[in-house]
Formats: sequence, structure tokens, C-alpha cells
Amino acid sequence: MNESARAIETDSTSSDRRVQKRQSIAECAARLFAQEGYANCEMERVAAEAGIAKGTLYLYFPGKQELFFACVDWGMSWMQQTVRAAAETVTDPLERILVAIRAYLVFFEEHPEYVELLIQERAIFRDRKKSTYFEYRAANIGYWQSLYQELIATGRLRSDLPVERITDTIGSSLYGAMFTNRFLGRSVSLDEQYSAYLEIMFRGLLSDADREHWKLPRGSAESPVE
Repeated sequence: MNESARAIETDSTSSDRRVQKRQSIAECAARLFAQEGYANCEMERVAAEAGIAKGTLYLYFPGKQELFFACVDWGMSWMQQTVRAAAETVTDPLERILVAIRAYLVFFEEHPEYVELLIQERAIFRDRKKSTYFEYRAANIGYWQSLYQELIATGRLRSDLPVERITDTIGSSLYGAMFTNRFLGRSVSLDEQYSAYLEIMFRGLLSDADREHWKLPRGSAESPVE
């Protein structure tokens, strides 16, 4: 290996280690922000918990606000990667969606600290135009819409609803479930919640007869068609 190639490899290794260290600090800080709250979580405490000097912490994050935003950003990036990776373990588009829904519920079950951070972000930094959660949702929505579009095109989903309405409705429902699970806990297991979610969202509540009776024109909120 010549000197130039060796220098590039060294720089790459150093960069990878820095990224890994930054993520490690962010994960540690996320737990502390969730436990103590943004106002009570000082940089000295984060450094001590992460096992690094305070000066080292400032080499990675110039201040507490930047550290907090990095924690939320890392959490939402990790969640999106986890959900997408789960979806791509299967090939059928409907199964991808269903597997992704379960992976989403599991992620926030296993990492409740990121639910707490989303709450704090909204409460403390209300001047932000869009929360980190919705920034990542907007950046990744195209992948999921393409799956629904494929299911509609092949006749597996009804075609009278725009794809955007489907993803908005299901996405908002999952978003609410994530907070409800954190605030109130679940009265059933995650598997039971997941099964009920799919049964209601994808099969519906109405019988075939009532489904026909309550059929509404697209976009209507009026009474059932007589």
C-alpha cells in the first residue's frame, strides 16, 4: 500500500471512530435528558456518565442545545433505519408494511427515552418549524407510498383513496400509539396490540353489509348513503 492510500485509509478509520464515539455519547445523553429533563441535565453529568472529560464532550458538541438536537436526530435516524431494515427482510409489499409497523412499535417499546425527547423537543423548542420526527417522516415517506401504490395498482388495496391519505392516516395513528403506550402503558402485550392494530386498520370494523351501507363519497364526512 502506498503512502497516499495508507493516509486515506487512516483518515477513513479515524472518521468512522469519531462517528461511533459521537453516537455513543448521544445515546448516553439521550437517556440522561429523558431521566432528568433538558433543564436539569448538565454537560458535566453527560461527560461523567459517558466516561469522558468535559473538554472531550465539547469537542463533539459545542453546547447542550446542540447535544440535545443530536440525540433526537440520532434517535429518529436509528428508528427509520431499524424500521426500513425490518421491512426489507421480506419481499411482498403488504408484508413489508406490516413488518415495519411492528418494528416501529418495538423500537419505541425498547427505547422509550426517545419518546421523552420528542416531548421535550416540542415543549422547549416550539419555534422550530418542524420537529425532528416529522423531518425524518417527510424524508422517508416516499418509500412507503411506493409500496401502497404498488398494492393499489395490483388490486390488493382499494383505489378510491389517495396514497397520501393512507400514509397520513396510518402514520398519524402510529404516532399517537407511540405516545399513548408511553403515557398510559398497554393493557395487552405488544403482539396483541399489533394484531389488533392490523385487524382494525387493514380489515376494518364493519361487517360486509354495514361496510356497503356506510360507503361515503371520497372526502365526505356526511351521513351514510341511503
